[in-house]
Amino acid sequence: MARYTGPTTKIARKFGDPIFGPDRAFEKKNYPPGQHGQMKKRRKKSEYGVQLLEKQKAKYTYGLLEKQFANLFKKAVRKKGITGEILLQLLEARLDNVVFRLGIAPTRRAARQLVSHKHITVNDRVVNIPSYTLRPGDIIGVREKSKSLEAILDSLASRSSSYNWLEWDQDLKKGKLLNYPERELIPENIKEQLIVELYSK
Repeated sequence: MARYTGPTTKIARKFGDPIFGPDRAFEKKNYPPGQHGQMKKRRKKSEYGVQLLEKQKAKYTYGLLEKQFANLFKKAVRKKGITGEILLQLLEARLDNVVFRLGIAPTRRAARQLVSHKHITVNDRVVNIPSYTLRPGDIIGVREKSKSLEAILDSLASRSSSYNWLEWDQDLKKGKLLNYPERELIPENIKEQLIVELYSK
């Protein structure tokens, strides 16, 4: 299956959560899509259905394909600690996600495009792999030739959120991953334990 590139509001409505960020269309229609979306009597989901929905939600939120997500989960299982928390930390440490968190791009989709088009550097070397896993201490920057790009300048100008596991230097247009975030600091509304239970079956 190819990466989803369709309407984001439709997906957000499916999960009942604006997973792609602030969305006026979602606020107007915050019920499931489809002709029966507003019906109050909806069939109760099975335990498996609830777990599957949570996994799908995480996949869409971070923009991963099924195989990528499964591989990341296997990686999380091999590490010491709470599997669900480690999974979210690995998702947060992806290059495209960090570019988004730093405010270099307004969305993860836009961040993925910037990385793919070689506008982003890691430790002063161009990296064009969105799924590249960053480590604490890595320096993420905008390539010198790309610092005047209107899309990047506009995104940085409207930058509002800051995260205490990331550091940003506006003058150099460089950021640093200080550490992997604790679970309570990750703002995504994802019940990672349901995902762990799903893969444990």
